[in-house]
This record gives sequence, C-alpha cells and structure tokens, in this order.
Amino acid sequence: MEFDPVEDPHEPQHSVTKSASAASNNTVIPELTLLLTGDRNSIEIGTKNILLDHDDQTNVEQFSAKLYDLCGRHISVINMLGLPNIDRVPLNQGIHAFLLLVPYGQHNSHYKSRVQWLEKTFGRGFLSYLMTVVTHESNEKCEGALADLKANSSFAEKRYHTCTRTMTDEKEIVSLLEKIDVMVSENNDQSYSRLTCVQNKDQKEHLDHNSYKEESVGTEEEIDISTEVTSGPSETKGKEEEIEISTEVTSGPSETKCKGTVDVEKEIETLLSRLHLQDKLQQKLSPADFLKIGPPVKPSNDTCEQELAYTFLQKLLALDYRARHILVKQESPEVSHPQSAPVSDSTDTDDSDSDEFFNTDEDSDQSKQTHAHPMDVQMAVFHCSDSFLKQDMIKKLSQCQYALPLLVPDPVTMDIECPLWTLRQIIKTWKVTEIKDKDTITMKSMPICKAETPMVSFFRLGSLSQSKSHLMNSLINDTHSTFFHRNCKGSTKSRHLMDGVAEIAWYFPAGNPNDSFTDCIAFCNLHGDALTTEKQREILIDKSSVNVVFVPTLTRTQKNTAVLSALHKSTKPLIILVADKDCGGVEKKPGKYIVGLKERSQSDVAEELKMIIKKTLSGPHTSFQLESMSKVSGVRVDEDDPVCQKGKSAAMKILNLLQGMDISKIKDNFLPCQGNLWHEWCRIKKELYHLQGNIEKEKSQKEQALTQIRQEQCSVSHTELMKSFTESLLSLPSTDKEYFLKWMQILIDALSTDDLASILQRYDEKWSEVLALKRKHEKSPLLDSKQNELEQISKELQSATFGLEHIFREMGQIYEAHKSQKKQTHNRQTDWSKYPELAADLMISGHPMELMDGDAGYAPLTWISSVLEEVIRKLGDQTVFVLSVLGVQSSGKSTMLNAMFGLQFAVSAGRCTKGAFMQLIKVSEEIRNDLKFDYFLVVDTEGLRALELASNTTTHHDNELSTFVVGLGNMTLINIFGENPAEMQDVLQIVVQAFMRMKKVKLSPSCVFVHQNVSDIGAAEKNMDGKRRLQEKLDDMTQLAAKEEQCDVKCFSDVIAFDVQKDVKYFSHLWQGSPPMAPPNPRYSENVQELKHIILSKASQSSGITLSYFKSKIQDLWNALMNEQFVFSFKNTLEIAVYRKLEVQYATWTWTLRSNMLTIENQLYTRIENGKLDRVENSYLFTEMSKTFEKIKKDMNLYFEDKRDKDMLVQWRGRFEQKIKEFHEEQVKGVKKTLDEVIQQKKACKELDDKKTDFENKLLQKSKELAHRLKDKAKEEELKSQFNTVWGELVRELSAGIKPIEDINLEEDHKRVLNELGFEWGLIKGCKDSNRYQVLSKLGHYSDYVNQKTQRDLSEERHQSHESKKENKYTGKQGTNVFKRAFNYFKQKITIVPTTQQKGNRDFSHEQHEQIRSFISQVEQQSLEEIQTKPVATRGCRSTYLLEMAQNVQTKVTDFESQKPYTLRKEFTVDLSLYVFDRAGRWLSQSHETYRKNNDALTYLESKKDQCYSIFRSFWKGNSSAVVFGEMICENLKVSAVQAVCNKTAIDLAGEMRCSFPAFSGNRLNLEKHVLKSLAEKEDFKSFITYIRDPRSQAENFIKDEVHKYMFREQSHKAQNILKKNVDDISELVSQALFTATQEVKTQKGGTDMWMAQFSSVLKDKLTLDTISCQNFRDINNFDFLKEEIEKGLVPIKTEMSRLSLDKMKDFRLQPDQILIDQLCRCCWVTCPFCGAVCTNTLEDHSPDDHNVPFHRSASVKGWHYRNTVEMSVNFCTTNVSSDNSFYPDGVSEVSVPFKQYRTAGPRFANWRITPDESKLTYWTWFLCRFQQELENYYGRKFKGRGKIPSQWRTHTKQQAIESLDESYSE
Repeated sequence: MEFDPVEDPHEPQHSVTKSASAASNNTVIPELTLLLTGDRNSIEIGTKNILLDHDDQTNVEQFSAKLYDLCGRHISVINMLGLPNIDRVPLNQGIHAFLLLVPYGQHNSHYKSRVQWLEKTFGRGFLSYLMTVVTHESNEKCEGALADLKANSSFAEKRYHTCTRTMTDEKEIVSLLEKIDVMVSENNDQSYSRLTCVQNKDQKEHLDHNSYKEESVGTEEEIDISTEVTSGPSETKGKEEEIEISTEVTSGPSETKCKGTVDVEKEIETLLSRLHLQDKLQQKLSPADFLKIGPPVKPSNDTCEQELAYTFLQKLLALDYRARHILVKQESPEVSHPQSAPVSDSTDTDDSDSDEFFNTDEDSDQSKQTHAHPMDVQMAVFHCSDSFLKQDMIKKLSQCQYALPLLVPDPVTMDIECPLWTLRQIIKTWKVTEIKDKDTITMKSMPICKAETPMVSFFRLGSLSQSKSHLMNSLINDTHSTFFHRNCKGSTKSRHLMDGVAEIAWYFPAGNPNDSFTDCIAFCNLHGDALTTEKQREILIDKSSVNVVFVPTLTRTQKNTAVLSALHKSTKPLIILVADKDCGGVEKKPGKYIVGLKERSQSDVAEELKMIIKKTLSGPHTSFQLESMSKVSGVRVDEDDPVCQKGKSAAMKILNLLQGMDISKIKDNFLPCQGNLWHEWCRIKKELYHLQGNIEKEKSQKEQALTQIRQEQCSVSHTELMKSFTESLLSLPSTDKEYFLKWMQILIDALSTDDLASILQRYDEKWSEVLALKRKHEKSPLLDSKQNELEQISKELQSATFGLEHIFREMGQIYEAHKSQKKQTHNRQTDWSKYPELAADLMISGHPMELMDGDAGYAPLTWISSVLEEVIRKLGDQTVFVLSVLGVQSSGKSTMLNAMFGLQFAVSAGRCTKGAFMQLIKVSEEIRNDLKFDYFLVVDTEGLRALELASNTTTHHDNELSTFVVGLGNMTLINIFGENPAEMQDVLQIVVQAFMRMKKVKLSPSCVFVHQNVSDIGAAEKNMDGKRRLQEKLDDMTQLAAKEEQCDVKCFSDVIAFDVQKDVKYFSHLWQGSPPMAPPNPRYSENVQELKHIILSKASQSSGITLSYFKSKIQDLWNALMNEQFVFSFKNTLEIAVYRKLEVQYATWTWTLRSNMLTIENQLYTRIENGKLDRVENSYLFTEMSKTFEKIKKDMNLYFEDKRDKDMLVQWRGRFEQKIKEFHEEQVKGVKKTLDEVIQQKKACKELDDKKTDFENKLLQKSKELAHRLKDKAKEEELKSQFNTVWGELVRELSAGIKPIEDINLEEDHKRVLNELGFEWGLIKGCKDSNRYQVLSKLGHYSDYVNQKTQRDLSEERHQSHESKKENKYTGKQGTNVFKRAFNYFKQKITIVPTTQQKGNRDFSHEQHEQIRSFISQVEQQSLEEIQTKPVATRGCRSTYLLEMAQNVQTKVTDFESQKPYTLRKEFTVDLSLYVFDRAGRWLSQSHETYRKNNDALTYLESKKDQCYSIFRSFWKGNSSAVVFGEMICENLKVSAVQAVCNKTAIDLAGEMRCSFPAFSGNRLNLEKHVLKSLAEKEDFKSFITYIRDPRSQAENFIKDEVHKYMFREQSHKAQNILKKNVDDISELVSQALFTATQEVKTQKGGTDMWMAQFSSVLKDKLTLDTISCQNFRDINNFDFLKEEIEKGLVPIKTEMSRLSLDKMKDFRLQPDQILIDQLCRCCWVTCPFCGAVCTNTLEDHSPDDHNVPFHRSASVKGWHYRNTVEMSVNFCTTNVSSDNSFYPDGVSEVSVPFKQYRTAGPRFANWRITPDESKLTYWTWFLCRFQQELENYYGRKFKGRGKIPSQWRTHTKQQAIESLDESYSE
C-alpha cells in the first residue's frame, strides 16, 4: 500500500487551521490506532514531536493533531511507554499496530524483555501487529541494529524502522506510516481487540494451571542423588512417578510459576498502590525528595501503610535498622496484623468443647489482606528509586549491617539486574590476621566492589521448615538479622518482590582472637526456591568459592537431580544441608560435605558450618569480586546505562591521568594551586596582622609577595586534570554531571583508600609508641626520634588524602588567583569566571561546599563570597538558619548530622572532616509554616584537638575554628564524647570563650550540648548528676575565659541563654556492639530524632539570617579572627551597611521636617514683618508641624517593622526615634528663637515705626502739594532739582533733634582694645600685617609661639639627651647589646616634633602641637558663642563687647599655660585675639547694619526718597489718586515679591539638590566621599590642609561651591525653572489678592482703608508689604479702575521678575547653600586621634556607638613622625593597631601604650573603633606621593628612612584614587 501525505479528495474536507479540533472529534472512527510501548527514554516527547507531543499515559483514543496536519488522516496514538497499567490498555476499538520503541545501543536487550512482557500480557497473537522502531540520536547511525535483532525468532525484518528520538522529521514519520499501512493490509485490515487478548490470556492461564498442578505433585517426591547413601524401598515408585511426570511435563511449558503472570503483576501493582508508589516506577524517587528538613520521623506505631515506604526510607537514612520492621497502625479491617487469636462464641458441653478444640476447620478470614512484607517494602522502594537514591539507600543498608541486593529480577520483565552502581560507594575497613610464626594483623580498607574475597553461596531446593537466612545470620552475626528471615518481626507468608533476589553480605574481621573468620568473606543468599530461578542459581554457582545447598531430603527426584549432580561433579566445595537427617558434618569426598539439620540446634550447625567453611577456604579457592558481575552474560548491570557510562567516561578520562602515580604526588602535580603556594600565601596573609618595625614597608613587601604567589598560581593553574574536570562540569547535562561527580568520588576514593589505611595504621602504631615513651616522663633522644617519625607520617597522611573536595578547593584557588589579577581568559576550558556558578549549582543540589581549608587553616573569602553570590542570584536572597557543630575529633559530629538530615559529610576514620564544610538543605513544605526561613545551612567542622595537628598547632587553631563557627551559627551543637570531665575541659573552655566573644560583638547564637557515647542514658539520676557537673564545669570555664577576654561575667548563663535542663542531650553509643560488624544502636537513632525535635523547636523561634548576611558574616568573623584582639577587630559589615541605609533614611526624615519648618518659618517671618504677629508660641509651632511629624513617625514605624533587616534594626530603633523627636523639638526651638529675635528687633524699632506713618503722611502730602504747585509751571528737567530742594528741607524738618547712628570701624577697634590690654602698638601692627592670625588654626606647627624652656626644663632635657646618647652608644655595639639595640629600635614611638630648627624646641611633641590647636578651636568656639549672645542687632555694637572678648582670650591663654611645661609668647595671645576678632567680625558687622537700618531715621528717610519723587512726578503729570496709589503698591510689591520668590526658591533649590544631587542625597559618609573627590580633582594643597585641620569648614566650602555650580552652570536651567515657577505662583497670589480685595470692597461698600486691609490680609503669609498710609488716597472710589491700574503696573514687574538672575538670591534672608549646610553638617565631626580621619556617623551624638570611619589614612597626613627624628611615619592607623608597635598618648609622658591597646590611652582614644585592616585606601597613598614635597615643607619633616614611601604606592594614579572612593565608600 502506497502512502502519500496529500489530502485524499474523496475524504471529507477538513480545514488545516482546525486540525486539532477536527482530530479530536469523537464521532469519527479512527483510521489507525497505534499503541506506543517500550522504554520512555527511547523518545523525546515534546511539542515538536510529530508522533507524540504529550507525556501522559492515556486509555482514551484521541486523534493526533500533528499527524492530521501531516497527512489529513484520523490516527489515534496511545502512549503506554514505560510500565503501564495493563488493565487500562484501551482495546475497545482495536489496535492496528503495536509500535515497540527501543533505544539504539540497548535495542537487543530491550527488544527481548519487552516482547517477552507483551507476549505474557497479550498472548503470542500480538506479534502480527508488532512494528519495531529503533530510535537514535540525530548524529548516530543505527549500524548493526538490524543484524542484532534478526537473531530473535520473533523479529520480522519488514516490520522494522529507524527514527530519531525527537521524531520531528516528517519523512521518517511518513515512511513509518507507509510500513504500518502495509502491515495492516497483510492483517486483512483486522485490529487487535479485547476479545483477541482474552482468548490469548485464557489459553496461557490454562497452560500455567496445568503446569502448577504437575509441579505440585513433583515436589512431594524425594530422590537420593548420592550412590553412597542407602536408598529406601520407595525408590522404584519414585522413578515410576518421575517417568510419568516427565511425560506430562514435556507437553507444556517448562516454567514453574504457581500463579499466572498477570496475577503476579496485579499483586505487584496492588502492593505499589498500597504503599503509594504506583507512579514511582516511572517517576522515580530521588535524593532531593528526602534531602529536606522535615518533621522528625514518626514513631513506628503511628505510621499508616501509605506512609510506610517513606517512613522506611527516613528511618533508614537516619541509621535506624528497625526501618525493616515498622508497625503499621490499623486503619482498615481488610488488613490483618499479628494479634491475639479470635475467641469462639460457642457455649456447648465439655465434649463439644474438646471437639471444638480439635476442630481444624475454624475458618480464618482469608479474604483479609495481610500487611506488606518488610522486604517487599524495601524492594518496592528500591525499584521506585533513581540510581542516586538507590546508592544512598544501599549505603545506609550496609551501615545497618544488612544484606545488599546482588541480583534483582525486574518486577515487570523479569530481567536479571546487578545493581553494581548502587554498591560502588561502599567502603569497608577490616583487619586480616595472618597466622604464621606469630599472628600479624593488617588493616585493609577499600571499596567493597574491588575487594577480592571468597564467596559462600546458599541455595534452597524445594520447601524446608528450617530458615536458610536465619542460619546464615548465625554465621555472620548471631545478634543481628543481616538477612531477613521468616522469624523476623513483621514477616508474613505472602511476599511478591523477594523470590529470585540474591542478597550479599560480608563478614569483616576485627583482628580479634574471637573472630569467626580471619579474613573477609562474602555470603550470598538466593531467596526462594532455587529450582525456579535457574539463571540466578547458575550465576551464583559459577561465582562462588563454596556452595551451600539446603534440601528437604536426599531422595532422588527429577527436579533437583540435575542441580545436585552438577554441584557434586563441580570442583568447588559443596555443603549439603539435609532437613531430615540428624547426622553431623560428613565429608563424603574431598570438598563434598553433608550436614544434617534434624533435631540439631542452630548454633551447633552454625559452628560446624564455620569449621567446614574455614577448612575449605584454607586451601586453594576462587575469589569473587563484585566488579566481575559486569561480565556475566544475561545479567543487566545498572551502570551500563548510557547516562551512567557518559559520567564514567568523563571521570575515567581524568583518572587515567593519575594511573600509576604515587598518591602523595597527585596534588603536587595536578593541583598545584592549593599546595605550597596556597599555604605560603596564607602564612604571609596572617603575618600582615602581626607586623613590626617599619610596618608599611614590611606590609608593602608582603603584599607584593602575595601578588607574586597569585601570579604563580595563575601560571600553573592549567593542569590537564583541572581542564578536563571543569570542562566536564561546564558541558555535561545535569544528570550526566551528577553521575560524573559520583564516579569521580568513587574512583578517587578507590585510588586512595588502601594507601590511607596503611598510613593510618602506621600512624596509630607510632602514636602508641610515643605515648608509651611519654608515660615514662623523661626526655630522651628516642622520644625525639619517634616524634619526628610521627610528624613525617602526619605529613605523608596529609599528602595522601585526596578527594573530590581537593579538586573543588583547586577550583577556588584558581578563581581567587585569577580574580586577584583581574584577568579574564577567553579560553572556555579555563574560564575561571564560571567556577562560582558551577559550585553554586552543586551547593543548591545538596553537595557540601568547603568553607574553611583545614590543611591551610584559612578561609578562601573571595571564592566563598562569589559562590554565595551565585547562590543568591539563582535562589534569591533566601533566609537560612545556620546550624554549626563543634566537638573533638572522631566524636561523631558528621555521623550525627548525616543521620539527622540525610547528609553526605565524610565520616570514616581515615577521612575525617578537615576545616569546615557547609551544606544547604531546603525546608520541606510540611514544616515551612512553622519556621521563618527557607533553608537550613549546616556547617560541619573538623574536630578540636586533632591528633595530626598536635605537633604543629596550638590551642589557637581550636579557638580560631570555634569562634568562627559559633559566630556563623544561629545555633551551635557542642558535641562532647565520653564521660571524662578532664577530657571535656579543654573543649569547654574553647567553646565558652567563643560564646563570650560573640556576646561582646553583639551576636547571639544559641547552643545545645550533645553528650555522646554515654553508657546509661536511661538513669535519670545519673543524667541529673551529669548535667550538674557540666553546669559547674561551664561556670568554671566561664570565669577563666572572662579573665582572658576581660569580661565581667560569673556563670555561663550570663554569656548566653542556656538552660542545662533543656539544652543538654545525652546520646547512646553509636554502635550496638563492636565494629566492624556491629549495627548502629537504634537508641542512637531515637536520640538523633529527639535532638532534631529540639533543634526545630528552637529554630521556630528564630528568624534566621539572609544568605547575604551569612556571606558578610563569614568575611567579618574571619577578618576579626586574624587579629589577636577579636572583639576590637570584629566589624559587622552587613550591620554597618544596614546602619548606613538607616542614616540615609534618617537624613530624608530630618529633611522633611526641616523643609516643612522652613516653610512655616518663612510664613511667620512675613507675618511679623507685616506687623500681623507679635508673639510665637511653641504650641502653635508643634501644631503646625504635627501632621508632618506624625507622617514621619508612621514612616519610621514601617521602616523598622517591614524591613528584612528588622532584627538588626531593632538595636537602633529607640535611639533614632528619640533623635527624630529631639530634632523635631530643636527645629521648633530654633525657629521660635529666630522669630523671637525678629519680634524683638521689630519692637526695638517701635519708636521709628511710630514715626514712619507720620513721616510718610508728611512726605506724601508735601510731594502732592509741590506737584500741584509746579504743575504746568516747571519743565521735566527742572523737576528733579526742585524736588531735591524741597526734600532737603523736609528731611531736616522731620529729623530735627534725632542723632544719626554711626558705622563701626572694627579694624581700629581691634587695635585699640589690644592696646588697652597692654600690648605694644608695634607688636599689634606686626601681627596684623603678617596676616598669620587668619590661618592660626591651620598652621603645621606652633613652635614659633613657644618660649624657651626654664632652667629646670633644660636640665631635664640634658638628662634625656644623655639617655639618648647611651641608647645611641648601644646601637653601635655588637654581641651582648644586640637585644637591647633591637628593643630600642622597636621602642621608637611615633610622636610629633616641631618644624622649627631651634634646638630648644626640638622635643616639642606632636601631642603638644595638637593641644595648642585644640585650645585655639575651643577659644574660638567659646568666644563666638559669647559674642552672639549680645543684643547687637537691637542695640548696636559696643566696644566693650570686643574688650570682653579680648580679656577672655587673655585669661584662657594664662590658664592654659599654667597647666603646661612651657609658656606662650605674646605674639600668640595677640594672634589668637585677632583670629577670634576676625571670625566674629562678619557677624558683628551684619548685626550692626541691621540695627542701623531698623533704627536710624535718616537712613529710613533716605530710603524713601526715590519713592517720594516717583509719587511727586506722578501727581505733577496730573494722575489721579488711584493711579498714584496703584504705582505705590506696585513699587512695594516689586521689592517684596522678589524677596518672597528668592526665599521660596532657596528652599526649593535646597530640596531639589537634597533629593537629586548625588553628594547631598545620602548620609554623612556619602558627603565625605564627594568632598574627597572634589579635593582630588582640584589638587589644591591648601584646600587639603583646610580639610585636614578643619574638615567641617572644608565641607561647608564644598557645599557652597557645588550649590553655586549647580545654580549657575551644571543645572542652571533647572534652577531657573524653579525660580520661574515661584514667580508664577506669586503673580497668581497677587492677582487673587487684587480680585478678593476689590470684590470685598464693592460688596461691603468700603473705602481705601478696607481695600488695603483686605489686600494685605491675603498676602500676609507670603509677601512683606511696607505700610502704605491711605490718608492721602481716601478720595479713591473706583476700585475696579484701581485694580486695572495695579494689574497694568504688575506687567513690567512680572517681566522683570521672569528675567530675574539667580545671583539676586544672595541678597535675601534664605540661602540654599546655608540650608544644605544646616542639614548636612549637623553630624559628627570628631577626628581620629591618630590620623585625623573624620567620624562619618550621621548622628551628631551617636553615643554609645564608637566613632568610626570606613578607611583611615597615613599618620603623616596629620604630621606624625618617629620620635627624635625627622622621619615621617607613613603607617596607617589600621596597620598600626594590628602591629606590635606602641605610642605615647601625650607628648610628655614616658609611659607608652601598645597600639593594640590604644583604647586604654585615654578618653580621646577610648571612644574610637579602629579595626585592623590590611587594605588601605588608594586615595591617601596617592595623596602622599602627589603632595610629598608640600607635606615635607608644611611639617618640616622628610619621607625617608623608616618613613620612606613604599614604591608600590607611587604607581597609584589620580584616577585610581578617585575610583577607590567609589569602591570603598559605597553605602
């Protein structure tokens, strides 16, 4: 039949666009129905797949839309891929073709198994409808597939097709449909219907039933296969029946199943359904399903059957071997459980009772369903798990000392599988005893897959009453059921998944005399009747060293004859256990034994078997290795799966590089970055925190060395191993990647395990020798020799330890090295930038990630940060609960974590955890609502007091580690091993000290003590006593640690919230017996679950921390740990960042309050000036501000409550709420004070104000009269002179008797006042002319002002000089004085000396200079505060004010001198007085000018001249009163409108810049950054000095400059727009006032006075209007005309205002720069006592927080130098405080203070937090180099000797300096 994909014209027409709906029309009978069966992996189901675009199994025929689009035919496609429910196969319409999809590469095995299954399910008739389709990848060719399949008798070549797995090629699908049409035609268009299926199955079941009957008869007969055993009289009968049965059997199938295949599958399906696993054969369970933090495992009696499988796995992962027999609570009457026997209700006679008793017909309800067999549960879970979960499951079964599956029949296809992959990770350790001259014990450790051991296989032929498995347990471990047997708890008669399963277990000797065997032996157990599982039986017989067969009798029967005969003839030893014989072990012939079981105890039989097995294995025998199973034909090995092979292939490619290499050389050759280079880098890095001598030079050298090491790491980082490893991680899909990593781990472990075992054994032996010698309490050469040998073995152990974690460590080092060089490679194979993403993917998927390198003792911070950043990028900034664990080595920490959470931390003795590892675990949905976080992050650590560290480390390492992990954890588990208090003491002291440090740095972790390996945890009294002793020990350790940490605490509960009753958990021994054969203690597992419950309970009260906070905590803790002073060095980076953001928010809140208050102040100021207000109450101001203040409080509440950083913000909430309240009150207070002063000034001017009305009336009247008199008589040009004549007379008349207020001459007043105080005119003039007084506070030194010392001082100086000469003398000697010379060198104290060259002042110290500078600032501040209290603005300036100021200065100088060992010259007092005068001069001048303007009548009259002339001229022209009045109002409005616009623009501009200008929109730190940027851009040394000496002054200058640039250059258009808007607003307001006043007057029929009052009322809050007398304008009656005249006059005013220059703003009251200064500079300006860096806290008073700054600077910036030298000190504060140098806190004392204890040097130092930091701001190193000459000249010192600038600093450019500000000062 030809197939053409063209629409048939005879078929009904269908629209292509409606193909899907047409195809799904149920009324149309499909032309073809295709059923897809086979492997799900043989096809890629997707939207582009033409044949199948959905992944759901279906039993409803639905038409394929894509096939309809392709060929226009209705074709139904049924997806039954995988293991379908055969009862749901839709056969109503009939199936035209079974499409069997098999993947290329596995086509043959898949074809066989699937055809076999289909034949059993549908009968042989289905073959006529079978089309085989081999699928392949697009780049594969199916060569050989057809030839392979032809070997099968059921295969038909013409019904064969190949196709790509994607099935997107239309040609391939068309070709397939053509072949199907041909097959349908050959079948006469018949389909395979349900009737056909039923007929086929009925025939099959009939045959199976007959076969079952025949087998039942055969198994009852007995035979004797041995001619050496006497046969009984029944022999002939047996032979006859054998012949008869044989004849019947030949006519039917040879299978011996007792049920039909369909029934078996039905039972399996029912079992999976009962266990809620019905969908898991396809969608496998994975480790991710269990690697979650869920609720503790339920108790056995609280588990329902649906939860049985999951509970089994949870218990197994928790190392509870009782997982195999979980009691199920009865929920349904259909399920029976072991219970008490039913009681009969019969009440008959005694005889009837007897009859009743002997009556065997009492029917038990057989319809009741028994509970699931424990091994069915185990195997069901096994079958439903993916390969990774199987591996975890088998590993736990092995740890529980249970037998493991070796051969497993597939429950559907019955193919035999060997789960070799699942056994790969099991590593076992045992001790072999070699008996020669003397017993030699050798320890072996290796992957069990590679172990070559004898194997003893056990089979059962027929049915026996004795338990084979039970007997085997007696051989291996008679106290533990290694093999499940019929007598085990929970066993039932019915089981569905165990028959045919072969399990294997090993006996591992411990090297003890009572070991059952001296070497490892494998025991294999074939479950079920071996006669029915021929394939498994033959495989085991072939692989075994010894075969043990259980038979009911030795009578000859057909069934077992062949088997026993073959075994008998085999050369392998054979042991036959006969149930009906009571004889002991008899060796019939060499290697052939018969042992009777009848009436013999199992222990006797077991002992006899042990003897026989020992004997047979003592001679030559074959060995068994698990890996050999991969070569057995007919057995599918799980690791042959293509995806597994891909992973293995990639791993083998890497491991091939290592073959034949000494294990100790691998890391050196292939992982060079983490070896000596990394260790050397760590050593140098740690030394940076312990510098001595010329510390900046030494530091620079060490930093260069670090850079060099990183460069070397980069150069050696491209090893073949790392290339291949990272390439595989980058290129492999996720599943392949998992296999690859598993293979890597397996292969690496196999590579190093045996060598490690040997080294560990030698270490153990040598350690024992050292201990024995130490017990003798004597030092000897032998002891030293042994200790050296032990040290060498320890190094060898470290070299030989090689695991996957080392490869990841290498990735981290490669990344850090390249990152430090900032070089991005373009080679994909070495693309280091992708490494963090790879590690993050692994961490998210549950892989442990190294947090601290245990070998180097260092945390790779750059790597860890980058990995966590990637995790955050992928998951979001999730909240985690960090659980860390501490304890001594090998105390079971990792084992406990693994059992609790199902983790995979290394636990074997040879591979103890080194350093610290972290693992991320998701919180399950079951408990997510109970917790406030998304993940647990578990930190596992190396043991404290590790043996291999004993010789090369100290307690410092343990302190470091414990402080680190305690600080990281929200909770820390303290794991204590054993019950010896002495052994606990060291660990407890370390732990207590760690918690104490956390308390001092405001971290609050919790803790739980886990007391492991306690012998009798059931004794409550003993537990109470143990807790009491622990509490006492903790309190003792707390007191010891308190002394060391200088902390005032008395008991442990003072340090951390701790309840000894609740926070101590006792654990049983881990093992129930002695390893290596001991199973885990079930009580241990219970303890783990109880501890988990405690952890979850405590965790539910915690909010956890974000991943970003965790990342920053790692950095902060580690950086602090590198310093000796942890508490002083700790810097919580995230906390600082959160505080900086809070500062920004605080600045926004305060600005909102300030801007609102400015607006209110402006309104009230205008009212006062307008005379509308003469008193301001606080209550009014608070009321006006209340709305804004309430909004701010609401915003604050939201900020502190809703933020993710809520827990961190809470510590500052109260303080900031109080600060906002105080700021609000201060604003109100300040505005009231300002307005009160305005009111006072207004009142002071009352006398003049009272005269003003009279003046104005007279002026207006005179002007009007003169105008009318001169009207039509004078010309325009004569008017001015006429007016001036009259004006002069009028002014003289009005001012008669009034004395004018004179201007002040401050310059002359200064000189006169100083002269009055006794200073010579020449001295005053000289000081004035030098102008030095103007920069008095910024001078580099004050030596010129210091008088020569007294005779007594000179005497002391000579004495000091003599001591100095002695020191110099010592420096010239050698030998005995070398130590003193070194001491004197390091004793050099950093202190300032004067810049003058006079010898007498040579010892004037830096501290003394700073004291004078500080004194100048104090005097200046006090003097300004005092002068500003004087009423200058209301009463004018008085010379007495200056005299008081000068006297105050003189008094303070005298007091200052009296406390110092020197005197100050007169020049200083004069310069200081002039300096104070100069600073106060501006304020005095402005205030006096204000007084003069407000109180001088002449000044006022002169100010009115122009206005009067204008009025005069207007009247002269003949204008009406309305016109003149309008002109007066316009003139008045012109001035006041400009003032109002400028003031409002000042506020608006300040607000705009505060929000949008980067320098002003942040916190104090942000302003500091921009100030420094501007200084660098200008490169002006004077500005730098101003900043160094007076940082606030420089900040104010910066603000002024930036405001000026913003207004006039950079954003002038925006500023003009703001100005224009305010002009428009004022114009609109004036228009509204005109309209309102006019309407009011017209309505009320008022006059000019009413109009003016109404007009002023509208404008009173916005414009200041001078009083206009209406006396001369009361004749106005046309107010509409007046309004028009005013509007006409306003037009040019508006035009003029719209062109108003921004420069005009400086003439008015409010200035944008001053507003911003008030806002931005109201903060802390305290400077560092060492380098002068300014505290960057936004709060002015931020107590109790210390002063701090992100980056300090070189002390030379402030002038520090080495004592008695001219050498500047270039050291940074942050370097000094981590060094061993010291300093003098003042310039006189001879008592020095170590920099590390700088806080003890006095109040100025105590409140500064200077954290050691090896980094330094490039900005200040550039500054020193750029202005070296200027600094040397300014301070009179040199950058030489110890003060030489490091050459590395000279490479820094200005651009780098500016960029460093952005990097370092980011918020």
